[in-house]
Amino acid sequence: MSVPNPLRAYAAVTAAYWAFMLSDGALRMLVLLQFNSLGFSPIQLAWLFLLYELAGIVTNLAAGWLAARFGLAATLYGGLALQIAALAALAQLDPGWGVAASVAFVMAVQGVSGVAKDLAKMSSKSAVKLLAPTEAGGLFRWVAALTGSKNAVKGLGFFLGAALLALAGFEAAVWGMAGVLAVILLAVVRFLPAGLPGRMKAEEAWAGWRSNDPRVNRLSLARMFLFGARDVWFVVGLPVYFQAVLSDGTPEGRREAFFLIGGFLALWIIAYGAVQAFAPRLLGAKGQAEADTVRKAIRWAGYLVPIPFLLAGAAWAAAEPAPWLTATLIGGLLLFGFVFAISSSIHSYLILAFGSAERITRDVGFYYMANAAGRLIGTLLSGLSYQIGGLPLCLATAGMMALASWLAARRLRDQPLGGNIR
Repeated sequence: MSVPNPLRAYAAVTAAYWAFMLSDGALRMLVLLQFNSLGFSPIQLAWLFLLYELAGIVTNLAAGWLAARFGLAATLYGGLALQIAALAALAQLDPGWGVAASVAFVMAVQGVSGVAKDLAKMSSKSAVKLLAPTEAGGLFRWVAALTGSKNAVKGLGFFLGAALLALAGFEAAVWGMAGVLAVILLAVVRFLPAGLPGRMKAEEAWAGWRSNDPRVNRLSLARMFLFGARDVWFVVGLPVYFQAVLSDGTPEGRREAFFLIGGFLALWIIAYGAVQAFAPRLLGAKGQAEADTVRKAIRWAGYLVPIPFLLAGAAWAAAEPAPWLTATLIGGLLLFGFVFAISSSIHSYLILAFGSAERITRDVGFYYMANAAGRLIGTLLSGLSYQIGGLPLCLATAGMMALASWLAARRLRDQPLGGNIR
């Protein structure tokens, strides 16, 4: 499975992933802010993203097989091409359509984008397992660098999407992103070195899509609840709350709110990505035993639990938007992001440490299927909990998901460590 010039291959994969995640973050913010400004309710906004998340569940299972059958380069190119198609389709949205038609159309386009995102993610993360150097701590540092930089770029995409919506409008923004991504795809096809691994014999490719290593399955369960805890407040609840607080309802007020909301969410994700990238140094993970990393995964999952519950209590005590509540939310969610980033980075390392090189695409695909399931649950609960109980219920629901993630992570202690179980 050796690759000529692995550093060049890693750089090309990382560049493609960066370009994709920039467009992904911008597209999410464009859709959220555009339709919120058109008067869509929180639950209707959640519906716009449900097929995006549902597609990830199916895609991650199939993507592992596709990469095993056709190679990681093919699935990476496919993800980029599908995202371009999704952007081009979204530009055809007619403002004159009714609510039902608009929701159905955007859901379908977001579903294609969800397939694209998970093809690109699975390809990039699996490639790191096969390209990373073998010295102590090398895998953790390389996957942390890819994941952290990806999230920083996605954060920039959130701000880019809000800025493009305010300055250029929805349709021009979507067409511009499609054009740039097409140029990136051509460049990656041109410069990605030949021989990127991942392909295996056809008769071996589909067998055993689900991991038979209990550690992978238990880590995947913890991952599902971890990302559910984030998306419960992140997808609908907080942006809708901030837009209600920051916008006075005028076109100028809405544009100002777009910049402020996009800027905050962008800074949150950029800071979260930076923490992920530096997680190996923060944890002192070089040369550390696998069992020590598992203990840290459990510990940091526990640190996350009280934060959303405390914020929910503050929102309940305030009863209505207030400056002190907004300041408390910003500070609390920055702390949430720090702890979440450490937990997520440990998970991203452990799935590659647990997985074997022979079936890494399928183990990673199954793990990211659980990740997508968590986002799907979190997205649905975000709109539902906010519509039923406002911000307090939204944040309390995030706390319950964080608690479930910690309980799932604790079960990793029940398995022998130090080698794949087959």
